[in-house]
Order: sequence, then C-alpha cells, then structure tokens
Amino acid sequence: IIVSLAAVNPENNTSFIKPNQKCVLLQDDDVIKEINITHVVKEGAEKADPSQFELLKVLGQGSFGKVFLVRKITPPDSNQLYAMKVLRKATLKVRDRVRTKMERNILADVNHPFVVKLHYAFQTEGKLYLILDFLRGGDLFTRLSKEVMFTEEDVKFYLAELALGLDHLHSLGIIYRDLKPENILLDEEGHIKLTDFGLCKEAIDLEKKAYSFCGTVEYMAPEVVNRQGHIHSADWWSFGVLMDRKETMNLILKARLGMPQFLSAEAQSLLRALFKRNPTNRLGSGADGAEEIKRHAFFFTIDWNKLFRREIKPPFRPAVARPDDTFYFDSEFTSRTPKDSPGVPPSADAHKLFRGFSFVATAMLDDVGGEETVQQPPHPVVQVSGQLVGSRCLFEDKQALYSIEHAVTDCATNTEYAVKVIDKTSTDPSEEIEILLRYGQHPNIITLKDVYDNGKQVYVVTELMRGGELLDRILKQKFFSEREASAVLHTITKTVEYLHSQGVVHRDLKPSNILYVDESGNPESLRICDFGFAKQLRADNGLLMTPCYTANFVAPEVLKRQGYDEGCDIWSLGVLLYTMLAGFTPFANGPEDTPEEILSRIGSGHFTVTGGNWDAVSDSAKELVSKMLHVDPHQRLTAKQVLKHPWIVHRDQLPNSQLQHQDAQLVKGAMAATYSALKSSQPPPELKPIESSFLAQRRVKKLPSTSL
Repeated sequence: IIVSLAAVNPENNTSFIKPNQKCVLLQDDDVIKEINITHVVKEGAEKADPSQFELLKVLGQGSFGKVFLVRKITPPDSNQLYAMKVLRKATLKVRDRVRTKMERNILADVNHPFVVKLHYAFQTEGKLYLILDFLRGGDLFTRLSKEVMFTEEDVKFYLAELALGLDHLHSLGIIYRDLKPENILLDEEGHIKLTDFGLCKEAIDLEKKAYSFCGTVEYMAPEVVNRQGHIHSADWWSFGVLMDRKETMNLILKARLGMPQFLSAEAQSLLRALFKRNPTNRLGSGADGAEEIKRHAFFFTIDWNKLFRREIKPPFRPAVARPDDTFYFDSEFTSRTPKDSPGVPPSADAHKLFRGFSFVATAMLDDVGGEETVQQPPHPVVQVSGQLVGSRCLFEDKQALYSIEHAVTDCATNTEYAVKVIDKTSTDPSEEIEILLRYGQHPNIITLKDVYDNGKQVYVVTELMRGGELLDRILKQKFFSEREASAVLHTITKTVEYLHSQGVVHRDLKPSNILYVDESGNPESLRICDFGFAKQLRADNGLLMTPCYTANFVAPEVLKRQGYDEGCDIWSLGVLLYTMLAGFTPFANGPEDTPEEILSRIGSGHFTVTGGNWDAVSDSAKELVSKMLHVDPHQRLTAKQVLKHPWIVHRDQLPNSQLQHQDAQLVKGAMAATYSALKSSQPPPELKPIESSFLAQRRVKKLPSTSL
C-alpha cells in the first residue's frame, strides 16, 4: 500500500509533511510492518528524538522508567524546559503497553488550561518518550499540605479548577479513574494541571461502562471497588474524597458518612451529594455532568469564565526562582546524575503496538513558516566552588559572624553577582532562602539567582546591588528634599506592605539592608535585601498560612506577635524617614553613644520634631513620622495606612526645599549604633506604652483614688 504523506502522516494522522514523499506499508497475513522513510518532515518542525534534549535533572523514577527535567536544544523551541517521561518497553507488561499508548493518544487530543500538555512523543528501539509541561510547583496536596495551612476558600479554588479539567475530559468521553493528590500538579503561578493518564478509559458514553479494578483504593468509588461497572460519575466520588481525604475501602463500601463539623453547610452539602454510593444519584452523574457541580452553592462565589481564563489569582504561589528550579521535587531524585541509559529492545509484538507513537504538538507546527521565535535561555547562575577565586568582600556582619558577602563574576557570561556565604553551624538559612524563593519576584525585593550547599556553608547567589546603600546615596548629596524622601518611603513601604500581606515580617529593616540595584538613584531601583531575620507567619504546627487563613482563623496571640513584628518593621521605616528629613537619627547622637543610652531613649519614645530642618518640613511629614515611631507597636500605622497617608499620596505637591544633614560618617555611625543596641539586648526590647512600665504602674498605685 503506497500512501502519499501529503494527505496523511502515519505517525500522528495529520497532514503537514511535504508532498510527494511516501511511506511504504507492507501487509502480510494481518501483520503490518512499517518501513520508515527518514527526514520525512516539514522544514523547521523536525520529528523529535533524544538527541534534541539536554538532560538537566532527575525528577522521579519508577519501576518502568524515569522522569527528567530537560532543555530543548533545537529550534523552533530552543531553550524551552520540559519534563521528559522515559519508559523502557521491555519492562512494560502488555497491559502497561496498551495504557502507555492510550496515555499518549489522550494527551495528544486534550488541550485545556488545567490539563498537562503533551508537546512531543517519540520512541527508540528500546524506549518510549513523552515530552510534557515542566510543572515547577510539584504535586498540589501532598507537598503543600506539609507546608501550607489551607482554608475552605483555598480548597474551593483548587477544586473548581479541577472540576473544569475533569469536565473537559468527560466531554471527550474519557474517564480519568486515577484522581489523587500525586496526579494534580502546580505550575509556577499556582494553577493546577492534571497529569498521568495511564489509567484513563476512552470512548465511554453514559450508556457504556468500564469494569476494570484500577486506581488508588482510598480514592475509588464504590462501584469501582465492587466491580459493578462505572462511568464518569466515578471521578466525582474521587473528587469528593480529595475534598475530605479520610476514606478507606471499608468506609467506601459500608460505613456511614461522617461529616467534619468545622466545614461550612455548603461544603457538607457538596460532600453528601458527591458521596452517594449509588452512582446514578451522585452529583455530576446526570446529563448535565459537571454543570451540576458548578451550580452547587459551595461554588457560588466562583466566576467560572474568569477561572477558565486563569484570571483568578491562586491562593498560593510556589516558591520558585529560576526556570529550572526543582525546589518541590524530592531531593532523593534531583541529586542524582541524569543519565538516559540505552534500553533493551522489546519483543516484536511491542513494536507493532507502539507504531504511530510519535507526535509533535500542533503549536510547534503552527510556528513553522512564520518568524522563528527562540526563547532566551534561563539566566546563567554562578558556579560556586570551594573557593571564591577573584571575589571581593562586600559586607561582613560584625554582630553575628555567620555571613560574609562577596561579589563574584560568572566567567562564562562576565556577569557579576553577589554571593552571601552563610555558616550553617551558626544559623539555619532555610527560612531566608524560602522567603527569597517565594517572594523574590517582587520588583523591589532582591532576586535570588541560585543556592549552593557544601554541607558546612550555604552560598546564596543574588543580583548585585551596584548602586550601594540608600543612606550612603542620600548622605552623598549635599541636600535632600522632602519630595524625594516621600518617593523613597513610598517605594519601600509598598514593598513592606506586600510582605506583610503575605505573612512575612523582615525584622531587620535598617538602612544598610535597603540598596539600589543600579546607579540611577531612581526610587524604583531600590531593593530590600538580607532576609536573615525575616519570618513567615506559621501556625502552631509549623505550617505556613495563606493570607485567607490569616484573616479568618489565626489565634489572637499569634496575630498579636505578628502585629508586633510588623510594627517593628514600620518603626525601622520611621527611623529612616526621620533621618532623611532631620539629617540626623532620632535616638542616637553618634557612634560613641552606649547601647544603654540608646535603648533608654527608644524605650521612652521621646524624639524631637522641632528646630533645624523640622522648621522647613511640612506638618503632614511630622505627623506621619510621629505615628510611625509611636512607642506602642500596636498603635503605629500599618504599612497600608502609611501608603494612604496624605504625605505619601500627594507627594508631588510636597516642597522641594533642600534639607541639610549632619556629617555623613556621624549619621551612619549613629544609625549603626542604634541597630547594634537593639541587637545587643537579649531578647530585643518589646516597645510598649510608658504607662505599662513597672515604674509608671508603681506611681499610679501611690496616687489617691480620686486622681485615678
């Protein structure tokens, strides 16, 4: 049989090959043999093979093969990162071979924002290759349940995206049949993707049933467990189990459904509707399918159109910094050297089964013929060795000698970076690294480039702050205006407000930790750096809490401590603002002041806003700095309130009069003495109203009752 490939390509039944090229299919006693003609491709869209992918890391490994993080090294998608699933044909049983082929077919047909996308499929004599989206966030529930406290609203978001994905599969006649936490992955923005379609059943309508006993027992519907035959409604039972993950096989078949009382009435109602043992009575089993789920009161607040367009912000964004970050994958695998060893050829029957396995995504083919778009490679990182050869020391913390910062150059790109070397025996850097990974995408937070760990030291590689410290730049200017000070405070405060809204407190916002990324002096080029003392808001069990959880369920004492820490951040910004306006620091006269003297002034809350520069400063500025430096941290303005203050909102109308400052070294010395005094007190002083002090209370007790 001679087939013109101008009409059809036997590899994936699409007509995109050059005309007049042919493939020969020989039919002999019902045994079909294929003779491949090489280079039968459209120009610029080659059929993929292993040589086109650079192995970067191992993401996982099972009995049948491995999953690698790979980078494409040929056009039209050069430098694009993918997950490469590699299966050894010889180790696949007949049933597994059929399922692998089915998975490839389903992935080739499905195009949905909440289903993983297949970009290529190809095979060698001994192996099968699936090239899929690389989803940096890892699997949703099992990984994040160990890290983050979820609320009902958070779960509602993930279930809603999952419902849309399942609905799309059902519309194609596909039962998913393996809905479990490990098969729901997160992309870098926090949206979900369904993956692993090896147990799916194709071409099922409402009249036909499947009878296989397959899936993960804890998530199986009763009709799957007892093999009564199942249809799409089996997926909706598993959907309910994800919502309340406490079922076992006995419970699935016999037990009375117990409902957690902490769930809302709407959530309990949805669970009852999903956990109907008779599948015909189960929500989602009717002709309307997923529309029944979407109409339920539990999802009343979901805008399904916005959700489909991925316009609703996920409640949690994975902590990823670089495109090839594998933070959420098991280090047992990612630490291994990636190696795709040759596969043993399978039997002849297996060769027949996998005929037509190769695939190129339509999007790849659509790009051909147009202007080639080559993605830029991910930002190169510094390869740190045992010695930082040619580096120069930028900073050394004199108070706690656990970190030294260097400037280093990547020899390959001649790009400079900053490297903070942390002694692990003195401090645990994991919180700092996690915060930088999670929030370093903010334009005014220092960007983390890479992290290296040699066992004793951790090397934290970040962008280099070429513009130097904020206070240095201000003090180098002969004059500094009130309008300039407002622009600086606005940039820093909006960054602090972002951190506070995410449950992060910096706790060390001294001016030396606020730097310019370049020499422009533009306030927008400011970066908040050094998160060594920063903390993320956690529950008593150590889990992080999403903003929604924080707003509704945090214990008062936890909120009080968080409010205190946030108040300390605002106090530090108040010290900075005072210094910018007055030209000297509020609580230290110079580097010779003793810690006891400085702490006494801080504790009293007394500072002056009269005389000197203050005579030329607006009343609005004086009011703001006084509220930011209030002695009671719980009565200070919040970052959000600072941003709404007229002195910030109407900064373009502020006077441009030039404010003088004291000698630069004197000001810097006084500032350093202030923060040194705070660190020297163990624990740091918790600033409270004066009337709460022991002396004030003793004086109140001596007053006659008529004076109280």
